[in-house]
Amino acid sequence: MDAHLSGGPRLAVVDLGSNSVRLVVFEGLRRNPLVIFNEKAVLRLGEGLEASGLLNPAGARDALVILRRYGAIARAMRAEPFEILATAAVREARNGGEFREEVARLLPGVPLRVLSGEEEAALSAEGVLAGIPHADGVLADIGGGSLELVTLRQGSPLGADSLGLGVIRLAEKAGHDRDRARLLVGEALARLPHLPENAGRDLFLVGGTFRALARIHMGLIRYPLAIVHHYAIGAAEARDFAVKISEMTPKALERLPNLPRRRAADLPYAAIVLRRLLRASGVARVVFSANGLREGWYLRHVPGEIRAEEPLLAAAHELGAAFGRDARLPPALARWTEPLFADDTPPERLLREAACWVSDIGSRDHPEYRAENAFLRLLRLPGVSVDHYTRAFLALTVALRYEADLRAPFLAPAHALLPPQAVRRAEQLGLALRLAYTFSAGTPELLAATAIALEPPRLVLRIDQAGGAFAGEAVLRQLARLAESRGLAPHVIEDGLEAGRRG
Repeated sequence: MDAHLSGGPRLAVVDLGSNSVRLVVFEGLRRNPLVIFNEKAVLRLGEGLEASGLLNPAGARDALVILRRYGAIARAMRAEPFEILATAAVREARNGGEFREEVARLLPGVPLRVLSGEEEAALSAEGVLAGIPHADGVLADIGGGSLELVTLRQGSPLGADSLGLGVIRLAEKAGHDRDRARLLVGEALARLPHLPENAGRDLFLVGGTFRALARIHMGLIRYPLAIVHHYAIGAAEARDFAVKISEMTPKALERLPNLPRRRAADLPYAAIVLRRLLRASGVARVVFSANGLREGWYLRHVPGEIRAEEPLLAAAHELGAAFGRDARLPPALARWTEPLFADDTPPERLLREAACWVSDIGSRDHPEYRAENAFLRLLRLPGVSVDHYTRAFLALTVALRYEADLRAPFLAPAHALLPPQAVRRAEQLGLALRLAYTFSAGTPELLAATAIALEPPRLVLRIDQAGGAFAGEAVLRQLARLAESRGLAPHVIEDGLEAGRRG
């Protein structure tokens, strides 16, 4: 295929679950998976499996129709490899073998892998760790037929358990009695003595029904960012929310914001599982992940040296390369701003370096809209490694680098997502970057003709005029604003001689 036109090879995977079937097409081999196509159909393939031991006949028929379509899409998009991953329903149904034979006749040459519970858990863990590299706690991936639990310690997966507690199966086991479902979940989790070892850590939730709960919660509190990945809430708030959902009548559920109607019947059972997990594990926080099995499958095809890249910087480098004017400038900016932020912690240093890489992403936008476009581009960045704090910080920093008014209405999401001290830091970094771009014209050569230093009570800008830099009115004005943000007086030294100029 024309990889140079499409951005790299394409890889396609079908996740054939007990509740839904989904095709995802990824493009390129990169640290942060780039999804260029995503389509889902809710088939409830595992409905009735608990009683009959067989796949839902209507769901199986529909699955064959959908799989034929997905095969045509994968061929048309020239995706290679293309693979089907089947989970609990096909794995456990007595007629699962017959279904696999039908798929093989329908899509000759397309691999269909029936994952064991352990394989499913391992792939889910790899997908979650792709987006949350230092995850520490327990991962819970819920489907229609099973619940996979994986212990994570500082980015490393340890033990895994697969339980028959998917939302469809749980409802059927309990005879659609929610009190009975609570008892079943509690008994199953009580048999896992390692769960309490996660006390004070995080619970990472994966799966469509858990994501539906996240969207509902975001709608109820009017959260300012409609991105489930990395959405986090405290354990007490999550517990109260889960109790509320688990006790709602069908009519009450219908009135919830962001309700996916085809999952409405499953939501109370997902909430029951969540409530019991919170009680059994003692975690401090719930974090939702949009990544899981499919992203884990993708990353197994990515070379090791790419997987080893720092994910935030990998995303920032890609943005800088796509939208910036000079790939040499971001490292120079990171060095230039170092004296202003010498006391950075490692996470703060990483954020500043990423901000330098994305600081020119509005260079090709209309001047009147650079600040807003850059802000929205970063706030809504699809990169899987970027949590909501990071999105908001980078977006605000770069908007201010483009001279946005800190009170501008479009910046409201950043103010809602960031504490005041982070807003101040983003303002200081944004002002520093604006100053650097003003006298450097976005080039490392002119930037090298200057240096900035904190010399309390002064903020000192040194300029070598022979290098093309010049302390004009705009530079003096911006230096004064940066100095004011640090509680210092601006001072300029030109050609090694103190000019004593102030903005």
